[in-house]
Amino acid sequence: METEKQRVIQEYVPGKQVTLAHIIAKPTDELYEKLGLVELSGSVGVLTITPSEAAIIAGDLATKAADIRIGFIDRFNGSLFIAGNITAVESALKNILVLLCDKMGYARTEITRT
Repeated sequence: METEKQRVIQEYVPGKQVTLAHIIAKPTDELYEKLGLVELSGSVGVLTITPSEAAIIAGDLATKAADIRIGFIDRFNGSLFIAGNITAVESALKNILVLLCDKMGYARTEITRT
């Protein structure tokens, strides 16, 4: 009995989602150093977004929405670190979620804080 082989084609199709939106309210100097953010101060906002290119949009929106500085943006992995006072960081994250999730259809996550 001859068995028929089946061929399966798999593709990676990333979903549109914000998987992490977190505020580190009072990071330690050591954390700043390990992240390479030694020139920044205040709270840190951390985002992970897919598709990864949306981190560029999020970075642009963050700088226009609040008085923050971009600490790191990775358009290949979708990571974004922002820094500023806690109110500004929280405002920037909320504005990012409104644009990406409410207007562009990305799956939403809640903003968490430590």
